[in-house]
Amino acid sequence: MKQGQLIAFEGIDGTGKTTQIKLLAEFLRAQGCCEVVLTREPTDSVYGRRIRELYVSREHCSPEEELDLFIQDRRLHVQEVIEPALAAGKIVLTDRYYYSTAAYQGANGFEPAEIFARNSFAPRPDMVILLTMPPELSAERICKGRGEQLNAFEQLVSLQKTSALFASFSDPWIYRIDASQPASSVQKQIQNAWRGLFLP
Repeated sequence: MKQGQLIAFEGIDGTGKTTQIKLLAEFLRAQGCCEVVLTREPTDSVYGRRIRELYVSREHCSPEEELDLFIQDRRLHVQEVIEPALAAGKIVLTDRYYYSTAAYQGANGFEPAEIFARNSFAPRPDMVILLTMPPELSAERICKGRGEQLNAFEQLVSLQKTSALFASFSDPWIYRIDASQPASSVQKQIQNAWRGLFLP
């Protein structure tokens, strides 16, 4: 059924995923790829809104309930956005996908392999842009760059565990890029990786 391209942007918080995904969308449209769909997880569904409530406090949600929210949110995302866009031959850029769930919920006590298995309904991405950065720098960017407090998912110990799990993923379609470099350099490497994979 899949005809388009599915590209997922992954990494711990503070690595610049949202900035880089927008820049890649602009680049692809400039290349004549006008059918580019920008999307994100958590979505704005009832499940996604519940997940965002957990950013403030995770105390009243068990790890299993939390994981189930992410999976239900993704199931809707796949059905309503990703699969229709791919079937129409569009390029889908998603800000987070099931690798984030495997890393963050893995840091919360689950086996990543179990999480990947429970996400088997979701189309495999053609390309994963995994932005890497020392967790300490990530936390500093969140606090100083954004002027925000670390939320319940962004505490340093959690980011360290999550970063280690991201580092353990070895699928051949994962492209790791050092996000501590200037944003323009990061974007150049992303564009080159895309050209190398999709252009003859």
